[in-house]
Amino acid sequence: MTSQRSLAGRAAVVTGASRGIGRAIAEELARAGAQLCVTARDAEGVGDTVAALRAQGADAVGAAGTVADPAHLWEVTERTMAAFGRVDIVVNNAATNRPYGPLMDADPDAWRTAFTVNVEAPLRLVQCAWRAWMREHGGAVVNVCTEGATHVGPNVGAYSTSKAALLHLTSQLAGELGPSVRVNSVSPGLVRTEMARFVWERAEESIAAGLPAGRIGEPDDVARAVRWLVSDEAAWITGADLLVDGGTRVRAASPAGDAHAVQRELRHHFPGA
Repeated sequence: MTSQRSLAGRAAVVTGASRGIGRAIAEELARAGAQLCVTARDAEGVGDTVAALRAQGADAVGAAGTVADPAHLWEVTERTMAAFGRVDIVVNNAATNRPYGPLMDADPDAWRTAFTVNVEAPLRLVQCAWRAWMREHGGAVVNVCTEGATHVGPNVGAYSTSKAALLHLTSQLAGELGPSVRVNSVSPGLVRTEMARFVWERAEESIAAGLPAGRIGEPDDVARAVRWLVSDEAAWITGADLLVDGGTRVRAASPAGDAHAVQRELRHHFPGA
């Protein structure tokens, strides 16, 4: 089976879909034939994404709001059901990398927000989809984590700890919801997004030189991995975390560049790298 129309007849929810990785995921799923409900905080960005999806021939609706609001997550689920009559796919991409800084200086409210957005919201959205459709009909979930969830680094303790929790949540849900619902995650490395521009724009050459793949990532690299995981091509895969990182974790063996220097550069400047 190829990716062409492999998701035809299925409806997907993608969070954080107004730009970057989230928008690329929505567009990739649409190319595979899925119907889309996209959400993000930026209403204009949601509208732009919906317009782009419709321009490529997809059925698409949108809902602006924050995933930190449980009512918004149920609104998204209801809108998907109203538009398409089903919720087959959930992609939890929305996230926050705040608070940034040492944990000893972390504001408790900001810390709780990180876990609300990065861990609680994905669980709540899966609960909504489960109750509305997946309990009776099955489905597939992908949580967007980060290559840095297994590392300790300066200033990104809240982000990385919450993403590590999301990794475990992925495994837990896979165990609880199988066999009808598959739950996996993808863990990107440094990707060419606006959020990470301040890293790759000034250090792309040196970072790429230290990666076995020889380049930093593009949003489409992550999107294609997500499309595969939610498709029938990955029907025997659940509870897995797919690294989409250009070889970040194995770059110490690469003969090109100063791998340790690149590692330090990423850890210092890029949350989750």
